Amino acid sequence: MIFHGNRFTIRPEATPEQLEEALESLRNQGRSIPSVKSFVVGRDYGGEYEWGATFVIEDLEGYWEYLVHPAHLNTDRVGLPLVDKFVSFDITDDPDPEIGEKIAALHKKRYDTMSDIRDLVAGLGEYSGAAAPTPLDEKAE
Repeated sequence: MIFHGNRFTIRPEATPEQLEEALESLRNQGRSIPSVKSFVVGRDYGGEYEWGATFVIEDLEGYWEYLVHPAHLNTDRVGLPLVDKFVSFDITDDPDPEIGEKIAALHKKRYDTMSDIRDLVAGLGEYSGAAAPTPLDEKAE
């Protein structure tokens, strides 16, 4: 199982209505993406982030389905413009020692084929985690 998580803060100029639209889109991901086995979306306590979401996905095939599903793409398009600080992470019990690299490769593949999503991520104030570019990616550009 892969537990894919996001933690984020919202830009001060975002309206409550925009925030609720983005949070509802995150919830819709959990309800509508077949590979999502369970999810939680809500306030983030105990750190520097305001909100968070975690999606439980069975395997890499399901992870790819999650990344390119229209519900996830909608969240990117309505939510990322509101986000200031963002971190993504993955926790897994998969014994494959290369699982982290495989997850990162899926994110890279998505960015390579979806330039609008890549540009939205590039516009974040701060971004780190599983899907963030690495120094090697930056050198390749």
